Amino acid sequence: MANIVQYRAHVVAGGFPPGSSAGHDHDYARLRLLTLLAERQIPASVANDFADMEKWLPVSQLLVTYVAGPYPSAEQCTQLKSWLEAGGHWLALHGTSGGRAERVEGLTQRRTVRTEHHALLGSMFLTHPPACRFRVDVRDAEHPVTQGLGKSFEVEDEPYFIELQAPAPAQILLTADYGAAGRWPVVEKLYGTDTSVQSDGKTRVLGYTRQVGGGNVTYLALGHCHNPYSRMGRASGTGSEQPATFRGPWESGAFSTLLSNAIAWATAQSPPV
Repeated sequence: MANIVQYRAHVVAGGFPPGSSAGHDHDYARLRLLTLLAERQIPASVANDFADMEKWLPVSQLLVTYVAGPYPSAEQCTQLKSWLEAGGHWLALHGTSGGRAERVEGLTQRRTVRTEHHALLGSMFLTHPPACRFRVDVRDAEHPVTQGLGKSFEVEDEPYFIELQAPAPAQILLTADYGAAGRWPVVEKLYGTDTSVQSDGKTRVLGYTRQVGGGNVTYLALGHCHNPYSRMGRASGTGSEQPATFRGPWESGAFSTLLSNAIAWATAQSPPV
């Protein structure tokens, strides 16, 4: 009888402070992610933050994160790095590139504070204009994560500005030129300069993978969703009205393909840790 390799996943989906949605519908995202894992018969544990990560990483080969605020501490980053080096795979989505944020006088938006997890993840969230429809360009159509997407696809989502922490080792999968939506002076007010834009002055990275020892990190900036509850008490400060319920990319076949491909690739190439 052939040996059966049993993979496990650990899913972290939640906001900060504990119990807060932080503007996202984590329940919906969690349900969709668990459904994709179940389709591949991959059992999963779940958490709202990284507090008990040391319990679940040793018995998992895949870590999936969809968070708005929670981030691993310096000690947890050390554990996560060792786990990655031993062959684990971290599929990080959307707000995972954020983390701790600080107030900036005169602005409603907050500035992301660089911590150890950004270096390990490979990117840091800066800001984003209001959600809109834009084209995503597939930079590497041959990669397993982007199979079946063609050269580009359209999606309605938050147009993320992320700063790559280690551009050289990163294998860029997805980029976008937001056009008029990319003119977002808030980024200069927050950080002094827009470090998300690439050398051509208009392109931004939305997805990449990078090797860490025997494992990998895959980050996809797409994935915003919210419901009326998660938007209560939040002011966008942009002058534009947000719909009460927004699932944009999650209703896109391209995003579903990306997630399914990423899970398949991670579990196919990651040996049990």
